[in-house]
Amino acid sequence: MGSFDFITLFFLVAAVIIFLQLRSVLGKRTGNERPPVDPYSPREAAPEATGKVVQLPRRDGAGEDITRYADIDAFTKAGTPLNDALRRINDADPNFDPLEFVNGAKMAYEMIVMAFADGDRKTLKGLLSREVYEGFDAAISERESKGEVVKSTFVGIEKADMVHAEIKDSEANITLRIISQLISATYDRSGAIVDGDAEAVSEVNDLWTFARDIRSRDPNWKLIATESEN
Repeated sequence: MGSFDFITLFFLVAAVIIFLQLRSVLGKRTGNERPPVDPYSPREAAPEATGKVVQLPRRDGAGEDITRYADIDAFTKAGTPLNDALRRINDADPNFDPLEFVNGAKMAYEMIVMAFADGDRKTLKGLLSREVYEGFDAAISERESKGEVVKSTFVGIEKADMVHAEIKDSEANITLRIISQLISATYDRSGAIVDGDAEAVSEVNDLWTFARDIRSRDPNWKLIATESEN
């Protein structure tokens, strides 16, 4: 075999090896390949995926509303005035949760009732609006001037229902009807009971309204109005 034949054979073998390597790297056509993408052609909608699907937000916002107001709709029926008002409060304060609010209001109710009985002005000042605090302070001062002492035992809250909500300017107001049980008696200077009963459990029905400035970073609500239904 001459030198020419040897060189020809060498290049032929090299070409076969290169072809096999390219074929293993690039793969071979199966007939299922996607056509080349034309960047200037109109884009078609993506085919529906199978398996797990991540849904994009709907343009009409319906899916977003269902998720956003889920806690409110679970708390009170959608389409009612109370539900509409709570949605508006949630629009202004996305962290607002009606159930958490009621639980917090129940704790505040017990604290306020007991602080009033004990004459604890410091606690009351942090939980009441200025107008309500002035009324409580006046009642405590009158009691102190007579030498009277109130002894109370908070038994518990039987029910706390949200009955009204609204936004006035930048202030959110929520009214609760609270039914509680309390043992309370007022004693004069000599230790005689002048009001209440030291042993009997009394049922107390109150309408309390709490408010919060929704523009403020302070998340706390304050009692702005009280009304007894007894």
